Amino acid sequence: MSSTSVAANGLDQSGSSTLVAEEDNAGLYSKIAWRIIPFLFLCYVVSFLDRINIGFAQLQMKHDLGFSDAMYGLGAAVFYIGYVVCEVPSNLLLAKFGARKTFVRIMLLWGIASVGMMLVSTPYQFYALRFMLGVFEAGFFPGIVLYLTYWFPATRRAAVMSVFFAGVAIAGVLGGLISGWIMRDMAGVAGMYGWQWMFAIEGAPAIILGFIAHFYLDDNPSKAAWLSESEKTELGAALERDGAGSKTHSNHSFGDALRNPKVYLFAFIYFALTCASLTLNFWMPLMIRDFGVKDVVEISLYTAIPNAIGAIGVILIARHSDRRAERRKHFAFCTIGGAIAMSLLTLHLPSLPLMLGILSLAAVLIFAALPIFWAVPPSYLSGNAAAGGIALISSVGITSGIVSPWVIGQIKVQTGSMDGALYLLTGLLVLSGLALLAGVKNKSGSGELS
Repeated sequence: MSSTSVAANGLDQSGSSTLVAEEDNAGLYSKIAWRIIPFLFLCYVVSFLDRINIGFAQLQMKHDLGFSDAMYGLGAAVFYIGYVVCEVPSNLLLAKFGARKTFVRIMLLWGIASVGMMLVSTPYQFYALRFMLGVFEAGFFPGIVLYLTYWFPATRRAAVMSVFFAGVAIAGVLGGLISGWIMRDMAGVAGMYGWQWMFAIEGAPAIILGFIAHFYLDDNPSKAAWLSESEKTELGAALERDGAGSKTHSNHSFGDALRNPKVYLFAFIYFALTCASLTLNFWMPLMIRDFGVKDVVEISLYTAIPNAIGAIGVILIARHSDRRAERRKHFAFCTIGGAIAMSLLTLHLPSLPLMLGILSLAAVLIFAALPIFWAVPPSYLSGNAAAGGIALISSVGITSGIVSPWVIGQIKVQTGSMDGALYLLTGLLVLSGLALLAGVKNKSGSGELS
């Protein structure tokens, strides 16, 4: 089967026998999934919680330290400067030294930096630690994307990736349930602010998981003692078929990836998509406060609603995309539908349940677009191009994290409202959907992409 055809829009006629073969290997993929996905999922939830808990901390931190919205926006953005600079080198190191050492390094260092946020007392300390957190965490997500290509063929990647993007939503749920409680009920304990306790408590698990990863993770299937030799052979054959099917799109070196125009198309699409998703991650507590909710714990609890709904929707929509072996229309539906929901938030309706419903719809569609998107790029890259190209797409795209928090902070300071930012995000979401539809096309007479 052509991995390109599956990853983007469908099966060609010659791929049916391969699909049957992969269905016969369903037990093998289930065994692999149960071994590696729960642990990586937990690590990803912790990493994302440590990245976004600044959104909850701001409800107290800005007042306690005298930070403005613009200072907070800049601090949120500085994280992504370090992240972007180090993401490609980190993934190239993963390909060279292995996933286990890379993930251990990343988790230990980001855990230390996250706990260190409790010591912030000035804007410059805030910016410095956010920058270092970005440096240390860089490579974790593209590392996961690359690592999963060692274990799963393209036909199964959207569903597998959906678990991690559901983790983004679950991190929002946990952040809502745990962060609000810590900030309210731990405030004053040992003379510390509530947000200081939040950083300390929520940063520690990353350090613990880093030590566990050293003993638990395997670099690739050939080193997995829990797979039999026959299972390794079956998996190797499936991945070889997967690579052979996409050979017309393969690039083997990082230089090839740099010369591949599809890489830059994907980077733009990811940039536009993450502008919207990061807005939900960082500004959702403030958006809910603007709905008329004032208590910090109530705000935290209400953020759990769109995030919980989003987690379920991500998995269901991604699995539907895998079953239909279709990416382009699913992605366009999610991004354009998410854009409409974003624009509706500017209506400022007096009903809290209705506004939460619109916010939940936006969360479902925007979050669901992420795993569908990430099922596509690996099919155009192989070898070192996969390690560097995936990281390049992620790092160029994630510059949205530098731009969007600062821009939104400035818009909110200048206008007193997020409406202008929401209109801007609406346009970017529509463009991302149209870009994938127009830039990744079907070949005439087949489901394969060109």
